[in-house]
Amino acid sequence: MEWTDDAIILGTKRHGETSVLLEVMTRSHGRHMGLVRGGRSKRLQPVLQPGNGLRVTWRARLENHIGQFTAELDTSRAAALMAKPLGTYGMQFLAELTRLLPERDPHPYLFNALSVIVDELKEGDIAGELLVRYELALLTELGFGLSLDRCAATGQTGDLIYVSPKSGRAVSAEAGRPYQDRMLPLPAFLKGQALGNRLTFAELSDGFRLSAYFLDKHLYQPNGATSPSIRASFIDAIRRDLDLSE
Repeated sequence: MEWTDDAIILGTKRHGETSVLLEVMTRSHGRHMGLVRGGRSKRLQPVLQPGNGLRVTWRARLENHIGQFTAELDTSRAAALMAKPLGTYGMQFLAELTRLLPERDPHPYLFNALSVIVDELKEGDIAGELLVRYELALLTELGFGLSLDRCAATGQTGDLIYVSPKSGRAVSAEAGRPYQDRMLPLPAFLKGQALGNRLTFAELSDGFRLSAYFLDKHLYQPNGATSPSIRASFIDAIRRDLDLSE
């Protein structure tokens, strides 16, 4: 078995004295792991860092074997990511989210999204918006997507300010008024507006609250798990970054 693909490094684990177990998100083969011989060498260690883009070739005798990677550096990002807490925590958080995907299950849309986000972990509002959207996209890819384009009760497309925690569908202000204490807020930036508007921490917090609710409901709780602590660290890094930019 052999294939070659584009990949983004999620993480590595030491294997023996000189090798590493490399975990990547690939364009066509999903989240994948493989052994890199000599991965702890002076030549490869700087290459095999989270966030870097690679061109990898995977080989194994049988498809269900762990296999081995050979890798060539395509895009170097690790140094820039480690320069700020926003980048460091953001990359760790992205890796944890991506690990919710079944191994070797192709998700080319999420690979493309990941390719964009790892280059945008520089400013708190942009990074925060992209991570909220990535969480929602991951829910969609796993079959738990939200419907935020029209009211679940009336079908109207305007004045959408709530999300039903039961159905994951948008609800208008009028239809949701009797149940507003049970509704989740729908942030304006998730109503189809383009990226680019400067977002406040309060708006981003509403976005993270929304995605967290459905991640817990559909992915973490059914598996007896909880949201990773790095999520809170990343959100706090956003807050600090926005405070400094004011």
